[in-house]
Parts: sequence; structure tokens; C-alpha cells
Amino acid sequence: MESYFLGRQPILDRNQNLVAYELLFRQENTEEAARVTNDLSASAIVIANAYGRFGIQNVLGQQRGFINADPDLIMSNIISLLPNKHVVLEVRVPKLITVEFLQQCNTLKQRGYQFALDNVVAINDRIEQLLPIVSVVKVDVLALAADELEILVTALKRWPVLLLALRVESREQEIRCKQLGFQMFQGYYFAKPEIMSVKRADPGKLSLLKLLTLVTDNRDHDEIEMEFKRQPGLSYNLMRMVNSVASDLPRKINSIKHAITLMGREQLQKWIQLLLYTSHASEDGNPDLRMQTAVERGKMMELIAAVERPHDKNHHERAFIVGILSMLDELLGIEMQQIVNQLGISEEMRLALMTREGRLGQALKLAEADEKGEHGTVQTILAELGFLNPGEFAEIKIQATGWAGQTGAIPN
Repeated sequence: MESYFLGRQPILDRNQNLVAYELLFRQENTEEAARVTNDLSASAIVIANAYGRFGIQNVLGQQRGFINADPDLIMSNIISLLPNKHVVLEVRVPKLITVEFLQQCNTLKQRGYQFALDNVVAINDRIEQLLPIVSVVKVDVLALAADELEILVTALKRWPVLLLALRVESREQEIRCKQLGFQMFQGYYFAKPEIMSVKRADPGKLSLLKLLTLVTDNRDHDEIEMEFKRQPGLSYNLMRMVNSVASDLPRKINSIKHAITLMGREQLQKWIQLLLYTSHASEDGNPDLRMQTAVERGKMMELIAAVERPHDKNHHERAFIVGILSMLDELLGIEMQQIVNQLGISEEMRLALMTREGRLGQALKLAEADEKGEHGTVQTILAELGFLNPGEFAEIKIQATGWAGQTGAIPN
């Protein structure tokens, strides 16, 4: 597949205002439900797509997301990647409710996570064990006769839960559910699932394995940062993930190292494991030539920035990021404005990417002109910069190409 897909279906209140989305596993651009053989795998892919590949702000906006959470997901480390303010963990009643499962649910609830009980059509002993934990009960109104639905709703009202009418398919059903006291609504009568897509730009599994090794071996940040620099798509994914889970950051994320520090080693390890688990990239596939160009361009801009400001490491890092991001609109098939908005980068970096203004913008224009063989434009920009002569620029190009080759980004 050339794209990732994610489904989302609106959840509305009694006045048909949007209050949440249910996030759905999809394998292609169709509203029909995908065939799921492994619930944990499907949920992991939904999480990896929503947070890393799409950006959670683009998926949910200011709303919460209901995510299917089977017992394996609840018991896994993946849960800790999800900020409790974003998600409602949607649980189908398991055939066997263990003490460990209940303890984990209670622990997650104490940490601020909310639970919804999915596809309820009757109350039994297993459901009664879960009702003290959940905030929302999703009732399958299409599966119940009118008298059965009324009996169930009356029983559920004994618990402090919100009632969500699931699979509402007509105006008559909506009216009936409102009369019974349902507070939320979901179904084809209101909206079918919307399918979102984004072009694939994933690193290979070998790169993810190498990163995982570096993180788990407690290597220093410089080594981890170096491996990220070899993978522009992964660097973009990292920065978007950090923005997704920490949207209230006091300052902009301007470097790979900054993103690594903010995420923390433990969360970074879990995130890499999640990407590895959900990756379908070939281990021996040939790298995209555009990705190779992005890596070389980033290094070239970093070296140019080092000549301009030898002691300003942050400036060097910002230049590298601008270089690798400058081709992602083409690689991902989305507008540069959307990429810039998703990452929340500094104004200097935004101007460089959007309008080629500022010192970073000039350096980016220089790299692009050189790649196109526009020698006159190269000479003009070098003269405007004033700190780099043609011979020094030629040496920088050699260094950038050599670095990319040594790191494995470009085959020798």
C-alpha cells in the first residue's frame, strides 16, 4: 500500500453537536469495516497512525477519540503512549474478566483514563463487574426491540454512566433514544465513517531495530539523534508524535534532540516498538531517491549554518531540520503548510520552508538551486550570503555526500 488509512465516525450530543470521534481501523479508502483478525494489531495501527502518521490534532481537533481497547491492549505498554486527555478506551466485554485486568483498568482510571463499554445489549455478571469503571455505555439500539431497549436503559440508569446510542439509522430511532434519556449518538443516520489517508514515508524495519537497540542500550542522545538524521520520514514522525502527546508545550520543538529529550527514553522506546510492530516496510527495499536527497540536503544546510555561526549548535540543528523537512510535502503528498502546522516549528523555520526567507531560507534556496544545476543562481546566493565562497561550498557538498554515504542513507 502507498498510503495509511484511518477511519473516524462522529459521536454527537442531543443537539447534534460533535463531542467525539470513534477511531476505526481501515486498510483502504472505504467506509466499510476492515476485516480484523487481531484486535491488538488493529488498535496498535490505529494509535500509530493517529499519533505519529496523521498527528492527533488533525484527527481529533479539540474532541476526544474513542479507541477500541481489547484486554491485550489494556495490559500492554502501548496504553502509556496515549495522553488521558485525548482518548476514551472502548472495551468490549471479554469472555473472561481476570483480577489482573480489573486491577489494570482501575489503575488506568486513577491515572485519568476514561472507559466506554461497547456493544451492550443486556446486563450480565461480567458487565456489572465493569460498570463501576466505565464512564460511557454504548448500547446497540439496532439489535434490540423497543421494550428490550427500555428495560436495558432503566437498568443502566442505576449507574453513574453516560448512555450512547450506537447504530442509530433513522430519525425515529433518534427520537426514541432521546425520549429514553440517551446523551450521545452515533450511527449512519448522522454520519458514516470518514476515511482519512496519508502517503507512506516509513523507515525500514532495520532502521527501527537499530534505533530500538540504541535506546535500550542507553546510548547517549547524540548517537540516537544521528540515527534519526538518517531517516527524514522518521524524524518528522518523531516531532509530530511529540506535538501530538504534548500539545501544551511552552516552546517550539526546533531539533531532533529537543524532541528526544521531551519524549523521554522510556516513551521513545515504546513508540519505536509500536512503529516496528505496525511497520510493513520491506527490510531490503531500495530507499526512495527523494529521501536520499532530503538527507543530503539537511546535512548540507547544517554545514552551511556551522560556517555562518560556528558556536551556535541550535542554529545548526534548525538548519538540518529545515533541509529534511523541505521535501516532505512531495514525499508525503500533502501541502507544506499542513506539515508546518502539524509540527509547530519556530517562525524562522516556518519562513524558510514556506517562503524561502531569512538565512535558513537562503541556504535552502542555495541547496535547491545546486540540485537543479542552476549555477548562476548558486553564485548569486553565495554572494548574498557573504560568508561562503564557491570553493568552500564545493567542499561542503563533498562532505554532505560523504556523510550521507557513511550513515547508510545513500548506498556506496
